[in-house]
Amino acid sequence: MVKLYSKKLKIYHRGEVVTVTISGYAFGGNGIAKIPTENGEFVVFVGNTFPGQTVEAKVEKVKKRYCEAKLIQVLERSPLEKLSNFQEISGAPYIYVPVEEQENEKLQSALDVYRKLGNFQDIKERFDTFISSPVHYFYRNKMEYSFSCIEHDLQTGEDIDDAFAVGFKRRGTWWKVENLAKPSGMFDEEWETKLIQIRNFLKETGLPAWHPPKKIGFFRHIIVRKSFDQNKLLVNLVTSSERLKHFDVKAFGEFLRSLFGDRIAGFQHTINDDVADRSKIENGNCKLVFGEPIVIEKLLGLSFEISMESFFQTNPKSAELLYTKALDYVFEEEIPQNDVVMDLFCGTGTIGQILATRRTDVRIIGVDIVEEAIADAKRNAKLNGLENAVEFYAADVGKFLREHPEFAGHISSIILDPPRAGIAPKTLQKVIDLGAKNIVYVSCNPSTQARDADTLRKAGYELQKLTLVDQFPHTGHIEAIAKFKKQ
Repeated sequence: MVKLYSKKLKIYHRGEVVTVTISGYAFGGNGIAKIPTENGEFVVFVGNTFPGQTVEAKVEKVKKRYCEAKLIQVLERSPLEKLSNFQEISGAPYIYVPVEEQENEKLQSALDVYRKLGNFQDIKERFDTFISSPVHYFYRNKMEYSFSCIEHDLQTGEDIDDAFAVGFKRRGTWWKVENLAKPSGMFDEEWETKLIQIRNFLKETGLPAWHPPKKIGFFRHIIVRKSFDQNKLLVNLVTSSERLKHFDVKAFGEFLRSLFGDRIAGFQHTINDDVADRSKIENGNCKLVFGEPIVIEKLLGLSFEISMESFFQTNPKSAELLYTKALDYVFEEEIPQNDVVMDLFCGTGTIGQILATRRTDVRIIGVDIVEEAIADAKRNAKLNGLENAVEFYAADVGKFLREHPEFAGHISSIILDPPRAGIAPKTLQKVIDLGAKNIVYVSCNPSTQARDADTLRKAGYELQKLTLVDQFPHTGHIEAIAKFKKQ
């Protein structure tokens, strides 16, 4: 029975657990539930849900006409979902939704963002194409698994204390872990099939899994990097120092070799006593037990050395299509010899190096604030014989543009690939002031790109084309490539 509410009654309270049926899809993977009231519909946004599902969710933010809630569990599946043998994990909420249905919702919701946030009512006329990921399963090249002595048992729905769980955090929690008993469909199939053997080996050491609330225990994380080109794995086991002398790290390394043979490119052990539940190497002391600290991946014929902490595109096969499209947009406009192409927020310099293989007679400049990323960029450019073809600078983009005014008026194209938050308004204004004829904006967050697109339009840059790229199947994420031309 549907309840009707008056103005005097609050619909929901923060912290309340509610059951709703999802009837629509909003950008970013937010399912929409509409509750009828005598004053109109009250909307509930629930992340990582899909139309047709009935879900249990916890209300986190309440406004007058809507609230935002976090998914706890799916009570009834959507009629569109098709169950498979993959284990559903919190990081892949749409693993049972057919890919074509996922892509359709992503496309429509993303275009709606440009209409609403960017005020592009004619966005369909500007829309170029939707690029589907060439690989829909086992596409990730990095995965992090957590240990916990608090296990959420997927069979019984109960929590088990003093357990030894290895897998992913229970949706909506930071202390419970669901054992990964079979492949998730997202990462290397052999690794995830054999993860149960790894769990059993480590459990038999008698050393405890981490207790997140108490901040005690030994085993904390295990992170794996994969090279698709080499078909090799780089493994990092993160533990505390508690009872460290009772752990034979070399024996575990040999066990990994017995399971995967020469697929193990290298094995690292990181000791991390930081109470924060993070696995990053800088939070601890990392030692290479055997092998190499890197794997090598190839993109469009170029080689890239990737360490455990390197930033690199998670879906390399899809990244090749994204970069190709972005550079097609760059080269649609004439670039005179010796003119400048700037790759801002360049990360490890992938785009700049690929660009250098297509044009050797232009000046390519890459800028990023992360010094480690620029060091990786320079090392990989040398690996590819491109050290003299691309200039890399470790600097804040805004400061760099202010300190190098000599580029103004000599830039044919600027490639932007900022973080999810988009570009700070002052930095975007500095980009505009450079006067480039062509801007190609790659974004992992179309909502911030739509906002910035409106600013660029007001500065005289017309949004000519927009492409969407599904880099992350089975999630709510979508990437975008926008081409702007100065009018």
